[in-house]
Amino acid sequence: MPSPAPAPDGFTHADADVNGVRLHYVIGGSGPAVVLIHGWPFSWIEWRAVMPLLAEHGFTVIAPDLRGSGDSSIPAGHWTKRDEAEDLHQLMGRLGHDQAFAVGTDVGAMTAHAWAQAYPDEVSRLVLSEAFLPGFGLEKHMDPATGGSWHFGFHAQSELAAMLTEGKEEAYLSGFWSMMSRGGITDADRTDLLRAYTAPDAMRGGFEHYATLLDDGRAARNLAPLAMPVLVLNGEFGLPQQILLDGARQAARDVRADIVPAAAHTFAADNPAGTAQRLAHFFTTISA
Repeated sequence: MPSPAPAPDGFTHADADVNGVRLHYVIGGSGPAVVLIHGWPFSWIEWRAVMPLLAEHGFTVIAPDLRGSGDSSIPAGHWTKRDEAEDLHQLMGRLGHDQAFAVGTDVGAMTAHAWAQAYPDEVSRLVLSEAFLPGFGLEKHMDPATGGSWHFGFHAQSELAAMLTEGKEEAYLSGFWSMMSRGGITDADRTDLLRAYTAPDAMRGGFEHYATLLDDGRAARNLAPLAMPVLVLNGEFGLPQQILLDGARQAARDVRADIVPAAAHTFAADNPAGTAQRLAHFFTTISA
């Protein structure tokens, strides 16, 4: 199997055994921890361009591959966002950080939300991006009968979806990559993503992020609203922000919003300088 794409200058690849899985992550910089949680169908490489810029702002930047994705291990069966949150909690403990700024996009936003719910004293500020929240608006947008997106239900049948896309990984994924990016996801990025998603069982691993969304929503609704500051951040040409913003206002008490200009769903790749500036401002300004 080809080697992973090189880490940005000043960053290194690493692995940690946590919560019964092996998590791959890329780390660099120094200062307070910023954890960047990718979406589907991506890996840590979705954040590659913005990572050095955040390090220049004085942060330790950690970009893990969620379990089932990238170069992390792929457990058997299904798992919940709470399981993924526990992975991140244990990773932070292994790295010696008792607090972190969490940034999640797409399905990674759902994981970041679950992490903040499970460990509110650990996630000091939370950024939710380019997603719908389980329990707070997602369910309506999963239902194609009411205008929701078809792919949620297809991906949720993880074994079936993996069987039907076997041998067709590039054809299936390339449409999503093209639709989601305004050029920030490069040909080299696609090559590395395809390397990861054509590994044995990797398509199922990616689809597993969808398999428990209804359970994730029921769990999320049973917990108290978040008290830490929350930023809803979308690309100018990404998903409609209002849906996520409405959900975040139900799920948290202190919510504000911003837009990354000239960017689509993959805003950190499309406009890394604008993304770094907005994130650094949110993390370092008392009133944010």
